[in-house]
Amino acid sequence: MYMHILISTDGSEVAQKGLDHGLSLAKALGARVTIITVTEPVRVYYDPTGLAYARSVGGLEAYADRQKEEAVAILAAAKQSADKLGVSAETLHVSDAQPAEAIVEAAKSRDCSLIAMASHGRRGLNRLILGSKTSEVLAHSPVPVLVVR
Repeated sequence: MYMHILISTDGSEVAQKGLDHGLSLAKALGARVTIITVTEPVRVYYDPTGLAYARSVGGLEAYADRQKEEAVAILAAAKQSADKLGVSAETLHVSDAQPAEAIVEAAKSRDCSLIAMASHGRRGLNRLILGSKTSEVLAHSPVPVLVVR
């Protein structure tokens, strides 16, 4: 049934619930796992005149380095969780990407049969303002999506 599960995490407490559930399911099914974390690109801000102001090259490099360090730490902790359960897992960091798009693309390119992820469960205006990565994945995924709250 589910032979390869893609589990998304951003390292948050909420995401940990999705990771734990996905790993438990993988163990029960004997499925392979890929654990993904995605770091978003630098946001460009505009001043009141509509002109974008540039960040320094050093600032951009420092941002990228911090994002990579955080991703490495998130994936190391997730891999450790998988190892404790005896689940075979590989990790994937996608940088400078929109999370939902990267998750769906990874599921396609790695021939995953299920995506497992957590949701904050935001409703109403908060969901509209903040967006919902989970909703985007649900709308575009070629495979079933297990959402944990």
